[in-house]
Amino acid sequence: MTTPFRLDHRRALVTGGASGIGEHTVRVLCGAGARVVIADINLEAAEQLAGSLGGSVSAVRVDLTDRESVQAAFSQLDALDILVNNAGVGHVGSIEETELEDWQRLFRVNVDGSYLATKYALPLLLASEHGSIVNIGSVAGLVGIKRRFGYCATKGAIVAMTRQLAAEYAGRLRVNCVCPGTVDTPFVEGYLEKYHKHEKQKVRAELNKRQPIGRLGKPEEIAHLVLYLCSDEAAFATGSIMTIDGGWTAI
Repeated sequence: MTTPFRLDHRRALVTGGASGIGEHTVRVLCGAGARVVIADINLEAAEQLAGSLGGSVSAVRVDLTDRESVQAAFSQLDALDILVNNAGVGHVGSIEETELEDWQRLFRVNVDGSYLATKYALPLLLASEHGSIVNIGSVAGLVGIKRRFGYCATKGAIVAMTRQLAAEYAGRLRVNCVCPGTVDTPFVEGYLEKYHKHEKQKVRAELNKRQPIGRLGKPEEIAHLVLYLCSDEAAFATGSIMTIDGGWTAI
Protein backbone atom coordinates (compact mmCIF):
# COMPACT_ATOMS: atom_id res chain seq x y z
CA MET A 1 0.00 0.00 0.00
CA THR A 2 1.19 3.50 -0.78
CA THR A 3 1.36 6.13 1.94
CA PRO A 4 -1.76 8.34 1.74
CA PHE A 5 -1.79 12.12 1.36
CA ARG A 6 1.56 12.31 -0.44
CA LEU A 7 2.35 15.20 -2.79
CA ASP A 8 5.68 14.03 -4.16
CA HIS A 9 6.87 15.89 -7.26
CA ARG A 10 3.99 18.38 -7.06
CA ARG A 11 4.49 22.11 -7.01
CA ALA A 12 2.46 24.30 -4.67
CA LEU A 13 2.19 28.02 -3.96
CA VAL A 14 0.78 29.38 -0.72
CA THR A 15 -0.16 33.05 -0.49
CA GLY A 16 0.44 34.63 2.89
CA GLY A 17 2.63 31.62 3.56
CA ALA A 18 5.10 33.24 5.94
CA SER A 19 2.98 33.15 9.10
CA GLY A 20 -0.06 31.65 10.82
CA ILE A 21 -2.15 29.14 8.92
CA GLY A 22 -0.10 29.84 5.81
CA GLU A 23 3.17 28.96 7.50
CA HIS A 24 1.81 25.69 8.86
CA THR A 25 0.34 24.87 5.46
CA VAL A 26 3.76 25.37 3.90
CA ARG A 27 5.31 23.06 6.49
CA VAL A 28 2.68 20.35 6.03
CA LEU A 29 2.74 20.42 2.22
CA CYS A 30 6.53 20.35 2.27
CA GLY A 31 6.45 17.40 4.67
CA ALA A 32 4.17 15.57 2.24
CA GLY A 33 6.78 15.90 -0.50
CA ALA A 34 5.64 19.01 -2.38
CA ARG A 35 7.92 21.71 -3.68
CA VAL A 36 6.45 24.86 -2.19
CA VAL A 37 6.66 28.54 -3.05
CA ILE A 38 5.92 30.91 -0.19
CA ALA A 39 4.29 34.01 -1.67
CA ASP A 40 4.13 36.80 0.89
CA ILE A 41 4.44 40.56 1.07
CA ASN A 42 6.97 40.04 3.90
CA LEU A 43 9.85 38.63 1.87
CA GLU A 44 12.23 38.51 4.82
CA ALA A 45 9.91 36.28 6.85
CA ALA A 46 9.19 34.13 3.79
CA GLU A 47 12.89 33.64 3.10
CA GLN A 48 13.58 32.75 6.72
CA LEU A 49 10.89 30.09 6.64
CA ALA A 50 12.09 28.76 3.30
CA GLY A 51 15.65 28.59 4.59
CA SER A 52 14.56 26.55 7.59
CA LEU A 53 12.78 23.99 5.40
CA GLY A 54 15.45 23.28 2.81
CA GLY A 55 15.81 23.32 -0.93
CA SER A 56 12.29 22.21 -1.80
CA VAL A 57 10.88 25.51 -0.53
CA SER A 58 11.44 28.96 -2.04
CA ALA A 59 10.11 32.45 -1.40
CA VAL A 60 8.79 35.25 -3.57
CA ARG A 61 7.50 38.67 -2.62
CA VAL A 62 4.02 39.43 -3.85
CA ASP A 63 1.59 42.24 -3.13
CA LEU A 64 -1.81 40.72 -3.81
CA THR A 65 -3.39 44.16 -4.19
CA ASP A 66 -1.10 44.93 -7.16
CA ARG A 67 -1.87 43.16 -10.43
CA GLU A 68 1.63 43.64 -11.81
CA SER A 69 3.19 42.19 -8.66
CA VAL A 70 0.96 39.10 -8.84
CA GLN A 71 1.55 38.66 -12.56
CA ALA A 72 5.31 38.95 -12.08
CA ALA A 73 5.32 36.36 -9.28
CA PHE A 74 3.46 33.75 -11.34
CA SER A 75 5.48 34.47 -14.48
CA GLN A 76 8.51 33.08 -12.63
CA LEU A 77 6.87 29.64 -12.41
CA ASP A 78 7.14 27.05 -15.16
CA ALA A 79 4.60 24.70 -13.55
CA LEU A 80 2.10 24.61 -10.71
CA ASP A 81 -0.18 21.88 -9.34
CA ILE A 82 -1.58 23.47 -6.18
CA LEU A 83 -2.63 27.00 -5.25
CA VAL A 84 -3.59 27.81 -1.67
CA ASN A 85 -5.26 31.22 -1.43
CA ASN A 86 -4.56 31.88 2.22
CA ALA A 87 -3.54 35.54 2.53
CA GLY A 88 -6.09 37.76 4.20
CA VAL A 89 -6.72 40.60 6.61
CA GLY A 90 -9.44 41.19 9.17
CA HIS A 91 -11.43 44.08 10.57
CA VAL A 92 -13.62 44.53 13.63
CA GLY A 93 -16.71 46.65 13.23
CA SER A 94 -20.41 46.82 12.38
CA ILE A 95 -21.46 48.60 9.19
CA GLU A 96 -21.66 51.80 11.26
CA GLU A 97 -18.07 51.32 12.38
CA THR A 98 -16.72 50.29 8.97
CA GLU A 99 -15.36 53.16 6.93
CA LEU A 100 -15.18 52.95 3.14
CA GLU A 101 -11.39 52.69 3.37
CA ASP A 102 -11.70 49.68 5.70
CA TRP A 103 -14.20 48.02 3.37
CA GLN A 104 -12.06 48.61 0.29
CA ARG A 105 -8.89 47.31 1.97
CA LEU A 106 -10.64 44.11 3.04
CA PHE A 107 -11.86 43.46 -0.48
CA ARG A 108 -8.55 44.39 -2.11
CA VAL A 109 -6.63 41.83 -0.04
CA ASN A 110 -9.17 39.09 0.66
CA VAL A 111 -11.17 39.05 -2.57
CA ASP A 112 -9.16 40.86 -5.25
CA GLY A 113 -6.02 39.09 -4.03
CA SER A 114 -7.61 35.66 -4.41
CA TYR A 115 -9.00 36.66 -7.80
CA LEU A 116 -5.62 37.83 -9.09
CA ALA A 117 -3.69 34.84 -7.74
CA THR A 118 -6.23 32.45 -9.24
CA LYS A 119 -6.33 34.25 -12.57
CA TYR A 120 -2.58 34.16 -13.09
CA ALA A 121 -2.16 30.65 -11.69
CA LEU A 122 -4.98 29.24 -13.83
CA PRO A 123 -3.04 28.41 -17.04
CA LEU A 124 -0.46 26.49 -15.02
CA LEU A 125 -3.08 24.68 -12.95
CA LEU A 126 -5.09 23.67 -16.02
CA ALA A 127 -1.92 22.28 -17.60
CA SER A 128 -1.36 20.07 -14.55
CA GLU A 129 -2.80 16.58 -14.19
CA HIS A 130 -3.37 17.34 -10.51
CA GLY A 131 -4.60 20.94 -10.57
CA SER A 132 -6.11 21.96 -7.23
CA ILE A 133 -7.07 25.24 -5.57
CA VAL A 134 -7.81 25.48 -1.87
CA ASN A 135 -9.27 28.78 -0.71
CA ILE A 136 -9.04 29.64 2.98
CA GLY A 137 -12.44 31.00 3.87
CA SER A 138 -13.95 31.30 7.33
CA VAL A 139 -17.06 30.51 9.31
CA ALA A 140 -17.57 34.27 8.87
CA GLY A 141 -18.51 33.48 5.27
CA LEU A 142 -21.19 31.04 6.38
CA VAL A 143 -22.87 32.66 9.40
CA GLY A 144 -23.35 36.18 10.67
CA ILE A 145 -20.84 37.33 13.29
CA LYS A 146 -21.42 40.55 15.17
CA ARG A 147 -18.97 43.38 14.46
CA ARG A 148 -17.42 41.56 11.49
CA PHE A 149 -19.45 43.23 8.74
CA GLY A 150 -16.71 43.68 6.16
CA TYR A 151 -14.87 40.47 7.00
CA CYS A 152 -18.06 38.40 6.69
CA ALA A 153 -18.73 39.97 3.30
CA THR A 154 -15.29 39.10 1.94
CA LYS A 155 -15.35 35.53 3.21
CA GLY A 156 -18.83 35.05 1.77
CA ALA A 157 -17.37 36.12 -1.55
CA ILE A 158 -14.61 33.51 -1.23
CA VAL A 159 -17.21 30.78 -0.68
CA ALA A 160 -19.15 31.90 -3.77
CA MET A 161 -15.96 32.13 -5.86
CA THR A 162 -15.06 28.58 -4.83
CA ARG A 163 -18.38 27.18 -5.98
CA GLN A 164 -18.35 29.07 -9.27
CA LEU A 165 -14.82 27.97 -10.16
CA ALA A 166 -15.60 24.38 -9.24
CA ALA A 167 -18.62 24.44 -11.55
CA GLU A 168 -16.75 26.20 -14.36
CA TYR A 169 -13.76 23.85 -14.39
CA ALA A 170 -15.26 20.55 -13.21
CA GLY A 171 -13.19 17.67 -14.54
CA ARG A 172 -10.23 19.94 -15.28
CA LEU A 173 -9.45 21.54 -11.93
CA ARG A 174 -10.61 20.90 -8.38
CA VAL A 175 -11.52 23.93 -6.24
CA ASN A 176 -12.42 23.66 -2.55
CA CYS A 177 -12.72 25.94 0.44
CA VAL A 178 -11.70 25.46 4.07
CA CYS A 179 -13.69 27.50 6.60
CA PRO A 180 -11.97 27.61 9.99
CA GLY A 181 -13.39 28.89 13.23
CA THR A 182 -11.10 30.97 15.42
CA VAL A 183 -7.55 29.67 15.17
CA ASP A 184 -4.69 30.44 17.54
CA THR A 185 -2.40 32.39 15.22
CA PRO A 186 -0.57 35.76 15.15
CA PHE A 187 -3.78 37.03 13.49
CA VAL A 188 -5.65 36.46 16.77
CA GLU A 189 -2.77 37.81 18.83
CA GLY A 190 -2.82 41.00 16.76
CA TYR A 191 -6.56 41.33 17.37
CA LEU A 192 -6.04 40.99 21.13
CA GLU A 193 -3.20 43.49 21.12
CA LYS A 194 -5.18 46.07 19.13
CA TYR A 195 -8.60 45.80 20.73
CA HIS A 196 -8.08 44.18 24.15
CA LYS A 197 -4.55 45.07 25.19
CA HIS A 198 -5.40 45.38 28.89
CA GLU A 199 -7.63 42.30 29.09
CA LYS A 200 -5.97 39.76 26.84
CA GLN A 201 -6.37 36.77 29.11
CA LYS A 202 -10.05 37.49 29.74
CA VAL A 203 -10.86 37.87 26.05
CA ARG A 204 -8.72 34.85 25.11
CA ALA A 205 -10.78 32.79 27.57
CA GLU A 206 -13.95 34.11 25.96
CA LEU A 207 -12.65 33.15 22.52
CA ASN A 208 -11.92 29.64 23.75
CA LYS A 209 -15.40 29.39 25.24
CA ARG A 210 -17.01 30.57 21.99
CA GLN A 211 -15.85 27.37 20.31
CA PRO A 212 -18.17 24.53 21.43
CA ILE A 213 -15.16 22.22 21.65
CA GLY A 214 -13.77 24.58 24.32
CA ARG A 215 -10.57 25.79 22.70
CA LEU A 216 -9.22 27.64 19.69
CA GLY A 217 -8.19 25.72 16.64
CA LYS A 218 -4.56 24.93 15.95
CA PRO A 219 -3.08 26.14 12.66
CA GLU A 220 -1.63 22.72 11.91
CA GLU A 221 -5.15 21.26 12.11
CA ILE A 222 -6.24 23.59 9.32
CA ALA A 223 -3.10 22.79 7.34
CA HIS A 224 -3.77 19.06 7.44
CA LEU A 225 -7.26 19.59 6.02
CA VAL A 226 -5.67 21.61 3.22
CA LEU A 227 -3.27 18.70 2.62
CA TYR A 228 -6.18 16.28 2.31
CA LEU A 229 -7.94 18.47 -0.24
CA CYS A 230 -4.74 18.75 -2.32
CA SER A 231 -4.12 15.00 -2.31
CA ASP A 232 -5.32 12.23 -4.61
CA GLU A 233 -7.40 10.90 -1.72
CA ALA A 234 -9.70 13.89 -2.27
CA ALA A 235 -9.99 13.39 -6.02
CA PHE A 236 -13.82 13.34 -5.81
CA ALA A 237 -13.99 16.55 -3.79
CA THR A 238 -14.61 19.77 -5.67
CA GLY A 239 -16.86 22.69 -4.80
CA SER A 240 -16.77 21.54 -1.18
CA ILE A 241 -17.03 24.10 1.62
CA MET A 242 -15.46 22.33 4.58
CA THR A 243 -15.86 23.70 8.09
CA ILE A 244 -13.24 23.05 10.73
CA ASP A 245 -14.56 25.12 13.59
CA GLY A 246 -14.83 23.13 16.80
CA GLY A 247 -18.57 22.77 16.30
CA TRP A 248 -19.32 26.51 15.93
CA THR A 249 -21.57 26.27 12.86
CA ALA A 250 -23.22 23.08 14.14
CA ILE A 251 -25.05 25.03 16.81
